Amino acid sequence: MSAPRTVRFAALVAAVGSVLLLGSGPAQAANGTVGVRETVCAQDLFVRTEPVGAWMGTLSKGQTFLVESKQSGWAYGFAYGDINRRGWVQDGWFC
Repeated sequence: MSAPRTVRFAALVAAVGSVLLLGSGPAQAANGTVGVRETVCAQDLFVRTEPVGAWMGTLSKGQTFLVESKQSGWAYGFAYGDINRRGWVQDGWFC
């Protein structure tokens, strides 16, 4: 006996949604590695004075960030590109 049509449809929608999520933005991005100059995959990545601190610039997709240390979902290091100074970025947005 097969499942009712609504159950099969709900399973299909869930499966398609999972595939779509796997192919979108953050799922393709990766965490930074200490000691590595990472490439930014996010469209814009804010550089801050401290985790959740004041904004001091924005790295654009393709610019680079040298990860010097990490703490609770944040990476500290040198922001190349338009900023050229040390600061904090949210981790998980590198190629």
